[in-house]
Amino acid sequence: MAVYTPVGAEAVAALLLRYDVGELISLKGIAEGVENTNFFVETNQSKFILTLYEKRVDPGDLPFFYAMLGHLHNAGCMVPRFITDRQGEYLQQVCGRPACLIEFLLGVSVSSPTTAQAAATGAALGDMHRALQDFLPIRVNSLGLAALRPLMQRCGAQDLDAITPGLARRIAAECAFIEGHWPGHLPKSAIHADLFPDNVLMRGDVVSGLIDFYFACTDIRAYDLAVTHAAWSFSSDGSQYYPALGDAIVAGYSNQFGLTADVRRAMPTLARAACLRFLLTRCYDWINTPPSAIVTRKDPIAFLNRLDYYTANPDIFGQSE
Repeated sequence: MAVYTPVGAEAVAALLLRYDVGELISLKGIAEGVENTNFFVETNQSKFILTLYEKRVDPGDLPFFYAMLGHLHNAGCMVPRFITDRQGEYLQQVCGRPACLIEFLLGVSVSSPTTAQAAATGAALGDMHRALQDFLPIRVNSLGLAALRPLMQRCGAQDLDAITPGLARRIAAECAFIEGHWPGHLPKSAIHADLFPDNVLMRGDVVSGLIDFYFACTDIRAYDLAVTHAAWSFSSDGSQYYPALGDAIVAGYSNQFGLTADVRRAMPTLARAACLRFLLTRCYDWINTPPSAIVTRKDPIAFLNRLDYYTANPDIFGQSE
């Protein structure tokens, strides 16, 4: 989430005329994140999120996201739905960008999660995976295994080493490790692939919503758990691992969906792959985010620190059920 494309209140008011959602009374840009342009929209009837899709989101992927969120909603999962206009269309054009009006869910994203909140998030992820077992549409992970080395090359060794000396060499070595140890035999399904604390809405210790599905794709199911573990179990700078949070994520998930010995054995590799993916995308954004964008760049080193921890501590997930 970010604001790359300025949008005036007049343009949003005109957009809302296509819907049965009331009149615009408030519009505010959302600066968090780095992917799309987002606004908080309030009408005299309800609240919504207006998302304009920027370069990293392919409009051709939106039917997959739309179908996935509809499937999860119908299965009872707390996810936001795309709002359709009077003609039944969810995809619009706003200021030259593909755009969608999205349901607003109550809740807050926590910056310092408790073990109870981590356990609830693990359980919500397990519930989501259970609901997606019969979801058939497929979307290739555009930031999966095959994309990591090309992304490293697009960043460029010189720019990577400008972030911290020796980073290009470290990333190249990690790419080689992940490519040689990828557990491609594990079950695949649709996954969220980006379940950070800011993509989970909480009301106390209860998950009230899972949001921001724009990296959702088809990949190894347990990779989703690895991403969530890496996102929730460390200090914001990645320098400190919190075992109670990590254990709570895994326990909550296992209680809802189960966790086989085969998956546990693969988790260290999957966690390293998750760290490498976010390290690389943060490096790319650090190097390429335009100065004029109203966006907070995220520190790549926070995921280098996580990567170093998983590399040095491969036993934290256990080896059996």
